[in-house]
Amino acid sequence: MSDVTRRTLELLAQLQTGRRFSGKELAARLETSPRTLRRDVERLREYGYPVSTQPGPSGFYRLAAGQTLPPLVLDDDEAVATLVGLTLLGATAPREPFDGNGFAPAADRAFGKLDQFLPHRLRPAVVALRETVEAAPQSAPAVRPEALAILGTAAARHEYLTFTYLDRDGHTSDRRVEPYRTIYLHLRWYLLAWDVRAVDWRTFRLDRIDEIVPTASHFTPRPLPARSGAEYLRAGLSASRHRAVVTIETSAAAVADALKFQDCEIESRGPDRCRLIVQVDSFHWLILQVGLIGAEFAIEEPAEFRDQAAQLAQRLNRAAESRPT
Repeated sequence: MSDVTRRTLELLAQLQTGRRFSGKELAARLETSPRTLRRDVERLREYGYPVSTQPGPSGFYRLAAGQTLPPLVLDDDEAVATLVGLTLLGATAPREPFDGNGFAPAADRAFGKLDQFLPHRLRPAVVALRETVEAAPQSAPAVRPEALAILGTAAARHEYLTFTYLDRDGHTSDRRVEPYRTIYLHLRWYLLAWDVRAVDWRTFRLDRIDEIVPTASHFTPRPLPARSGAEYLRAGLSASRHRAVVTIETSAAAVADALKFQDCEIESRGPDRCRLIVQVDSFHWLILQVGLIGAEFAIEEPAEFRDQAAQLAQRLNRAAESRPT
């Protein structure tokens, strides 16, 4: 493959993300000059790809949507990633009772249509993957794709939204918010927003949001209350939990596999040592999980965790030394 062809395909791959790119950013990603970038953009236009541009200090390049395009250009890794993503979307949805909501129906339809837009070379791989890849169904609340699209559009446009919200106690309230981020964590979708009436940041479960209405009025965006929406959400969910830090004499991969369903940080300290930082409801639960990994470990903090581990060890020793009567 020539350098020009490779560079053009890389440019197309960047633009197909749907993002706007400044000329400087796009040239840096492609490791080329702005002049060469402009020539490559013109080459894509000659091939039929509608690349729109806006000049000036705030200018950008973007692949225009809603127009007829040539066949979808995916390399082998991108095709595999797309199909696996659709498979996982189809699995993380409630199946009983099935009401047609959620991502599963849309993912199934997209899976079936994808091969129509791929080059002939990739179609056998698509067929093989669809016939052989499956994901075990996981119970998760249904979220309507159109709701997620409305929230994302409003957040990008800095547009106020109103909706009704059902809280954990079953009470419904009307909300007016500034939407900022949609976040996926532990098989749940959340909205991070500034609640106008509460005058504070709030997170809302998307499966409890209904009657979403864009208002066509706009707000001036605020700085996020944390480095990311996910960080803020994790902090809120773990506010009532206990923080524990443990050094374990085994690899980070082994600990990650043992605690794959636990939201935690695992820092590698070498091939056979790692540091676990986790928020838990119960120290007893954690000591059992860590103990069953089968490696030596040391509790760094807190002291309460060490005390409860010592008490549990004493009870286990007494149980092991006891004799039937």
